[in-house]
Amino acid sequence: MWVQALSLTDFRSYEQLDLEFAPGVTTFVGMNGQGKTNIVEAIAYLATLSSHRVSADAPLIKSGSSSAVVRARVREDERSVGVDVQILERGSNKARINQSPVTRARDVLGIVRAVVFAPEDLALVRGDPADRRRFLDEVGVQRHPRLSGVRADFDKVLRQRNALVKSAIGRPRSSIASTLSVWNEQLSKLGADIATARAQLIEDLRPFIRSAYESIAGGAEVDLRYRPSSPRVQHEVQTVDETLRERLELALDADLEDRADDEARRGITLVGPHRDEVDLTLNGLPVKGYASHGESWSMALALRLAAADVLRSDGVDPIVILDDVFAELDASRRTHLAELVGQATQVFITAAVAQDVPVELSGARFEVHAGQVSGA
Repeated sequence: MWVQALSLTDFRSYEQLDLEFAPGVTTFVGMNGQGKTNIVEAIAYLATLSSHRVSADAPLIKSGSSSAVVRARVREDERSVGVDVQILERGSNKARINQSPVTRARDVLGIVRAVVFAPEDLALVRGDPADRRRFLDEVGVQRHPRLSGVRADFDKVLRQRNALVKSAIGRPRSSIASTLSVWNEQLSKLGADIATARAQLIEDLRPFIRSAYESIAGGAEVDLRYRPSSPRVQHEVQTVDETLRERLELALDADLEDRADDEARRGITLVGPHRDEVDLTLNGLPVKGYASHGESWSMALALRLAAADVLRSDGVDPIVILDDVFAELDASRRTHLAELVGQATQVFITAAVAQDVPVELSGARFEVHAGQVSGA
């Protein structure tokens, strides 16, 4: 898979930008704040409909504009597909495939697959559980685009259920019992879909992350485990098979009932995939809190490399984006990372200075200065 052409309109700092690419390595060189990351951010946005830099879409729209457009032509084997997404300041985003409007923006998911390496990746290891959940869900959505709708529906149900539980603080539980039962049923079904996808992804990632870590940093006992907030779900995810989804729905439903009194006191939903964790260990110890800075970086890189390998194992070679990541790494990790990603069909790199990019990743180069992009 590779991007042939990219067009940005009122996206971040660009009023209008049109670029063409070829397979292989493309590097954008420029000092911080010049606009190089905005370009690769737009490519990655088409893969997940989210930014690796901000949690909301509003900052992606150029100041003074009410919308932004990201348009690309993507090549896979002999097939070329045009995709564009209009990001709106108000209302739902819109999208088209080959110039034809689609019902929902998320219908374009799956056309572009990409893995982004960025300085923010340390949060995958040292950050909050939400960072690790987001990592799993973004990879999962690229593998199974329908999960985007499941996540959106789950978030709506969770908000409604939280509002109901909060409104009942100090009142008899019976006053909300019938309505709560409806929300519990929906939360269990949607939560089981999300947890099943995460558990399966963890199983698929495990051999790849072990191999990637060894390639980057040498031999070590590396592992990752999915740790749901629900006690019964924690037990059920130990066995990932064709019955997992059904078992998880039953477990979630039962645990919601068990935690009803606690929720009534606190006014919040205490069970579900919105509270789950991913445990990362190195030689049997938690990476968070025990690993050195270098080990943490190696684990973060291994997670991204494993994600690329999982997507590749599905039959599509993902686009690899390295956003200012080499400046964060020592010479050894730079070299190992370059060797591991260099075989991808297409690699995009941003760097403050060209010398930061390993010679193994030579290729096309653009200079970016004050929002102007020129071929070097």
